[in-house]
Amino acid sequence: MPRYKLTIEYDGEPYIGWQMQGASFGKSVQGELARAIAEFSGEAVTVAGAGRTDAGVHATGQVAHVDLSRDWPNRVVRDATNRYLKDDAIAVVAAEKMPDAFDARFSAVRRHYLYRIIDRRPPLTLDRRRAWWSPKPLDVARMQEAASVLVGRHDFTTFRSTECQAKSPVKNLDRFDVARTETGIECRLDARSFLHNQVRSMVGTIKLAGEGLWTAADVAEALEARDRKACGTVGPPHALYLTQVDYPATWAPLPDAVEGK
Repeated sequence: MPRYKLTIEYDGEPYIGWQMQGASFGKSVQGELARAIAEFSGEAVTVAGAGRTDAGVHATGQVAHVDLSRDWPNRVVRDATNRYLKDDAIAVVAAEKMPDAFDARFSAVRRHYLYRIIDRRPPLTLDRRRAWWSPKPLDVARMQEAASVLVGRHDFTTFRSTECQAKSPVKNLDRFDVARTETGIECRLDARSFLHNQVRSMVGTIKLAGEGLWTAADVAEALEARDRKACGTVGPPHALYLTQVDYPATWAPLPDAVEGK
């Protein structure tokens, strides 16, 4: 039973998030992918993702795996799935046949997120559901100073949802960079894994530093409090993007199937 690695892009706005939660809750990215793959392959499938993005969160590099009974060419898996996703805000960017032991979630060694903020006086139009609008100018240097406090191995209880199901709040945050670009402010965060709402909570908190309301010392105090009530603002989901998932080089794709066989 061939296993395929899917690299996926989606606009998170129309969906309840990555994970299926039952028809009464609405459409999920996972559910729509499973439906589309079933349409072309004729078999019920389970699509396992590398990360469970929340409602409204976007992705340019989400990864999932799916098992199919037939050895389809990679191109067919990609294009046939996209054919049945034509009315959805989801696209399979690439499909690759992988060894059976590959797991989109558990084989991953690093996840990369981008959070976009646009600080300008006029409201956003084209980026209204793609970035967090701040009508007040933000001090990027102060934001970076505050972000640096959070890099490393810490107990991130303050910056995780009270509904987070992770067994431990201790995580390694490998990168938290803040930079001004031509289109606004980009916050880039890398780690092996993140807690529920961790990225949005940390970005919202350092934004307070950019507004001059908090200092890096205040962020450090909030971190050490290990108390959700000490968290600053939580950023909205529509400005967050899962951009990439990394795997060890040992997880090389298998040879593609021959067309027509």
